Amino acid sequence: MSKKKMPADSHSGTEELAAEAPVEETGAKVEVGTEDPALLLEDARAKADEHWNQVLRIQAELENTRRRAQADVEKAHKYGLEKFAQELLPVKDSLEMGLAAAEGSDHEIAAKLREGTELTLKMLIGVLEKFGVKEVNPLGQSFNPELHQAMSMQPSEEHAPNTVTLVMQKGYTLNDRLIRPAMVMVSK
Repeated sequence: MSKKKMPADSHSGTEELAAEAPVEETGAKVEVGTEDPALLLEDARAKADEHWNQVLRIQAELENTRRRAQADVEKAHKYGLEKFAQELLPVKDSLEMGLAAAEGSDHEIAAKLREGTELTLKMLIGVLEKFGVKEVNPLGQSFNPELHQAMSMQPSEEHAPNTVTLVMQKGYTLNDRLIRPAMVMVSK
């Protein structure tokens, strides 16, 4: 293998640089081009900068994906019980209606039934609250279309306009997210 040495004063860009570089052990030699080393260095720096920018973009994209995945997992944990809670709400409504129906009775059996239903309802309310389900009972409050569904409007001398006068069905939130709006009657 032989390399041609360049004279010390041949660093000007006008002279052709001819060198032979070995490629493999087979002895084949490739000629290096006649480009200016400053241009080669500038080109290499530009490519390095481009690759560095790509690395930074990929890292940022990876971090954003990680954050989105973490937020999705948090939402899944927080709102995973939404469908289950929606299915339990009619059970709670039925227990409350049964209690309301048994209120006026003085019969001993009805009193025992009412007591058992009250305890069952109390346990159900405790479980719902434990998992972040809260009741929306807006009686006497101002109508809020984000939490309430107006079923009808009725003139009222006792209430200010746009006030909930009757709650037909209570609403519920799960961790402050509405899962069922309260069905209400609103004053005109």
